[in-house]
Amino acid sequence: MSNRTRVSTFLLAGFSSCSHCQNAIFSLFLLVYVFTVLENLAILGLVFRDPKLWKPMYIFLGNLSFLEIWYISVTLPNALANIMTGIREISYVSCLTQLFIFTFLGATECYLLATMAYDRYVAICNPLRYTITMQDKYVLWLLIVSWLTGLFTPILPLCFTTQLNFCGPNLVDHYFCDASPVLKLACGNKKPKEIADLILSAFVLISSMLVIFISYFCITWTVIKMPSSKGRYKAFSTCTSHLAVVCIFYGSMSFTYIRVKSGSSFSTNKLVSVLYSVFTPMVNPLIYTLRNKDIRQALQRTLKKPRTANQGSKNRPFIK
Repeated sequence: MSNRTRVSTFLLAGFSSCSHCQNAIFSLFLLVYVFTVLENLAILGLVFRDPKLWKPMYIFLGNLSFLEIWYISVTLPNALANIMTGIREISYVSCLTQLFIFTFLGATECYLLATMAYDRYVAICNPLRYTITMQDKYVLWLLIVSWLTGLFTPILPLCFTTQLNFCGPNLVDHYFCDASPVLKLACGNKKPKEIADLILSAFVLISSMLVIFISYFCITWTVIKMPSSKGRYKAFSTCTSHLAVVCIFYGSMSFTYIRVKSGSSFSTNKLVSVLYSVFTPMVNPLIYTLRNKDIRQALQRTLKKPRTANQGSKNRPFIK
């Protein structure tokens, strides 16, 4: 590989070329990063600590929050360090590693969202068989398949990337090493890499979206046949949070990766990448917290526990 690769380091263009905007951009994205990590840790902590949330739906949500922490941490801390230090270099190996992990986590999120849609399908369309279908061992199996499938997804595109020559220039027009801007810098025959990226992206997005579409088609059909409007509202309200997350994530991902071409303009892609790599991990916990009654109640119970303990210690009689 080293004999074929002339470029040993890449330069990341970052968010903006405006030198006066760097402090504002750094402050904004640092705040977003800290807030995102804290709120996802809060969701993860609630699911882990509260026995009432030890259900498949919230186990999947806990996994999603765990993934979102790493998903935003793969790209944003390095981008913030580049802004703060002014050093925008990233080594060839680090760039490919970042690309691999980012693709792995993105594909895993697609399959986790599909798994959560299937969970809602079983809960609404087959409620009497829910406890049998979604036993602990099956939930664990679904999680393992989601993570392993995501892990194997970037292997073939990465193999094609290592076969490319990078002769210069070495400026990656992005704030992290994503597939399209890295491919743009390659010299020689890029067609196999472009085809591999397109096929893998289409397969991950279409296969997971197909599971989501079929699940929600069956859910909608079941909800329509319910006799009472209250029952219909209660059943469908459990899906609104998941649907909102799916629309934001899949919309931006499809826009970017279904049309991977090395000659495309990346200004729009960069903005869309911020949407699914920064904005989505930040809003997902908010959507699930604001729309989910169980999460809100678990948060209230957690916040009341320290207060109750303190009150109990104050009212405890003095014993000599």
